[in-house]
Amino acid sequence: MRTTARLAATAALTLAASSAAAQTRCTETTRFDPPLRILHCADGLTLETERAGSLRPVGSDGDGHLKGAEIGGNAVFVTIPASRRVRRDGFQILTPHAVASVRGTVYAVDVTRARTSVFVAQGRVDVARRTDPQVAVTLGPGEGVDVDDGRDPLEVRRWPQERVRSLLERFGR
Repeated sequence: MRTTARLAATAALTLAASSAAAQTRCTETTRFDPPLRILHCADGLTLETERAGSLRPVGSDGDGHLKGAEIGGNAVFVTIPASRRVRRDGFQILTPHAVASVRGTVYAVDVTRARTSVFVAQGRVDVARRTDPQVAVTLGPGEGVDVDDGRDPLEVRRWPQERVRSLLERFGR
């Protein structure tokens, strides 16, 4: 029964991504080594998620650009070029624990049941708890933050190379 439910959920997520891609100028492809689902948008936005992960694009803003994406589990690698033709004001990655808002950056978001971890490879990312979006931290290159359901202040840290390598290897980097 669990396998059937898991297959149905995967099919629904794929349909949601495909439906959103059809309403935007984005195409979805699959990579097998490592296994990834990749959403490429015409303006340069790229969202790579582990095939077992859940990714739900959040509606277009009327001109074919995605406003964001909701991540329910596993990891996503986000590339938003800093070129003028990329209009990404307020683009957000939403997870059960955090909201990451970005422009002109490359970063990864890893979601588990207990927490969301955000790491920035290039650019700057604002991260806040979904329950308290007014209190955000800004991450720069090489920095990360772990967000859980707690009340402790978010702590920006320089991630050790081993942790960075472990996360980025999941995307073949």
